[in-house]
Amino acid sequence: MALVVDAAGNGLFAPLSLIYFTRLTDVSLALVGTLLTVANLVALPLPIWAGAWADRIGPRPLVVASEAMMAAGFLAYAAVAGPVGILLSATLVAAGVRVFWCTIFTLLADYADGDDRPQARTTDGWYAVANMARTAGIAIGGLVTGVVAADGSTTAYRGVAIGAAVALAAAAVLVGVWVRTPRHAAAAETEPLGYRDLLRDHPYLELIGINTVWAGTSMMFALALPTVVLTTGAPPWLTAALLAANAILIATLSAPLVARLAGIRRTTVLAGAAALWALWCALLAVVGVVGAVVATVVLIASTLLFTVAETAHAPVSTGVAAAAAPPSARGRYMSTFQYSFAIASVIAPAFFATLYEAGPAWPFVVLGAINAVSVLGALRLARTLPPVAVAGPLPRV
Repeated sequence: MALVVDAAGNGLFAPLSLIYFTRLTDVSLALVGTLLTVANLVALPLPIWAGAWADRIGPRPLVVASEAMMAAGFLAYAAVAGPVGILLSATLVAAGVRVFWCTIFTLLADYADGDDRPQARTTDGWYAVANMARTAGIAIGGLVTGVVAADGSTTAYRGVAIGAAVALAAAAVLVGVWVRTPRHAAAAETEPLGYRDLLRDHPYLELIGINTVWAGTSMMFALALPTVVLTTGAPPWLTAALLAANAILIATLSAPLVARLAGIRRTTVLAGAAALWALWCALLAVVGVVGAVVATVVLIASTLLFTVAETAHAPVSTGVAAAAAPPSARGRYMSTFQYSFAIASVIAPAFFATLYEAGPAWPFVVLGAINAVSVLGALRLARTLPPVAVAGPLPRV
C-alpha cells in the first residue's frame, strides 16, 4: 500500500516536471531544464552515504526520511517563484528520490527475511509486488495529471504539487508506523563490510555492469516508441495504447509471473529476458521497412515480448543483487546496484538520439547486439556469483 501511495505521488508530478515551472514562474524552459539537471547531479552521490547508513541503522528510517524529503520538496513547489527556489526544492525532491530507491529494496529484503510464515512471499515475490505497485501508482498519478493538464489553471497545477506532497507524507506514515524489519539486529552480529570490500567483489561489479545494459533497454521502450510509431505510418493512437498495455500487464502480471519462475535459476531468467529484448530490438530494426498495417502488428507483438522481458527482469535482477550481498553490507551493495539504473538514465537518451541520426534502425541494431552478448554475461554470472544468489527462490506454499 505504501508503495502504491508513494508511486502515485511521484506519478502525479513526473509528467509535469518541466512545464510546471514554466507555467507558474517566469523562468525559461531552458533554465528550468538546467536547474533540474543540476539538482539530480547534486543528489547523485547520495546512495553511497545512504547505503552505509542503511547498514548502520537499518533501511526503514531512511525510507521514511526520503519520503518526507520528497513531500517537503513538492510542498515547496507550490510556493516557488524564481530559479533559486526551483533549484532548492528540486534538489530536495531529487535527494529524496535517490535515497528512496537505494534503500526501499533493502527494506523489502529485510521484511521478506523476517517473515517466517509458510505462505509468505519470497524476496523476488515482494520485488514483483513492488514493481506492480509502482507501475499502478504511476499510472494513477499520470491519469490525474492528465486531467489537471487539460484544466490548465495555476490552481490546478499547484494542486498537483500539494497532492503529491500529501501522498508522499502518507506513504512515510504508513512505512514508519506499520512496517517492521528485524534483519538489522541479526546483521549487526556479523563482521561489517565497507565499500572497499564491494570494489573487490568483481562478480557483483559485473552484475552492476550488465544490469546497466538491461536497465537502459527497459527505458528505451517509452523513450523510442513515440518516434518509431510516427515514422512507420502506424496509427498515432498506437503509442498511447501500447504504453498503457505495457503498464497494465506489468501491474497485473509481475507477481504471478515471478511465482511461475520460482525454482528456476535467476541467471537463466535474466538470460531469457535479455534474449527477448534482443528479439524486440530485431523487430524494431525492421519495422520501418514494412507497410503500415504490418508495422502495427509487429509493434504490438514486439511490445508483448518487451513486456514479458521487463516483467521478469525487474524483480529477478533485484533479487540477484540482494541475495549476492553479504547481510552486514546489504545496504551498501543494494544502493550501489541502483547506480546501474542511474547511469542508464543518463546514457539512454543520448544513445538513442545519436544512433537514430545515423538511421532509424541503428539504435535497435546496436542495442540488440549488446543484449545478445549480455545473454552470455548472464550465464557467466551463474558461475561467478554466490550459489544462493544464482539459485531461484523456492515457492512458499
